[in-house]
Amino acid sequence: MRRLDWIAVVALFGAVACSKATEDTAPAAKPAAPAAGPFDEARRLLERGQADAALAALQAAPPGAESLALQGAAWARKAEIAPLPTPPPAPSPVPRGYVPLPAPQFKPEELQALGLFEQSLAADPGQALAHKGIADLLAPHAIRRTEEAKVAPRARVRKGKAPPPSPPPAEGPDASPERVIREYRAAVQADPDSAAAVDALIQFADRTENAAEGAWAFDELLKREREKPEPHVRYGDFLRARRDFDGAIGQYRQALIWRAEDEETKAKIGEIYVAQAEEHLARTEWALADQRLKDAQKWIRDKSSPSGQKLQAAAAKLAQIRRPTGR
Repeated sequence: MRRLDWIAVVALFGAVACSKATEDTAPAAKPAAPAAGPFDEARRLLERGQADAALAALQAAPPGAESLALQGAAWARKAEIAPLPTPPPAPSPVPRGYVPLPAPQFKPEELQALGLFEQSLAADPGQALAHKGIADLLAPHAIRRTEEAKVAPRARVRKGKAPPPSPPPAEGPDASPERVIREYRAAVQADPDSAAAVDALIQFADRTENAAEGAWAFDELLKREREKPEPHVRYGDFLRARRDFDGAIGQYRQALIWRAEDEETKAKIGEIYVAQAEEHLARTEWALADQRLKDAQKWIRDKSSPSGQKLQAAAAKLAQIRRPTGR
């Protein structure tokens, strides 16, 4: 074989070997991501607040519980920006003694959303989105009813009037706190990987001052967010607001296990002890007040902080009380 032919053959084998090596070492191509379906597109549009576009995308979706739940979510989003209902117009001519009718409690968009959520649950009782959708929709109505129920007795007492008989239940869908709690619980249990319904239930329990339901929700949150300080701090704040000081301190201590040098959480413990010391001072329990202040000093490091200033003020008050008696 001539020299030039031999060089060509060697070059050809070298190119083939190099190509084979490149194929062996090159990373495998990633499979193409599946095309987004109408459900995915509807969720994306809902996250952007585009309710009408989401409803249009769902026209191509297969019927069923998920489609109905997403349609309900779209109508609930539309309800958020819809105007408040107005009272029905008075008849013409207005009859003598006519009493104007009140405005409807629910917007038409809310009723449309509620109906779609209920249809979704009829098809699939475990549809988490529908359960949470109903709870989110009814929660503001339930909170308002709860607040009105608390204000009405105080107003009657101030006016010195005997309490009237309880009013009949409001017309329309059941928007009781009990129903909202049932729906949130069902959403929590239907989606064990998400904390969205848990967070919503915690907020509802806080607004309606339902300590027992808040405790249940926080227990669920701690199962979902393990080995993190934030849920324990939130739980501690919830318990502290309800004067469960021992429970709050326990949760703050749990948070410090995961973030030992968190001065803010330590200050929260110190503030509880300062508050307890002030209560003892008000009851002239000097020894107990002194002990609580000593406990507070272990947790409040920055004496110039608001917590530190409260501690120093309480300590100064105790010292002033003790001075004349020689204690």
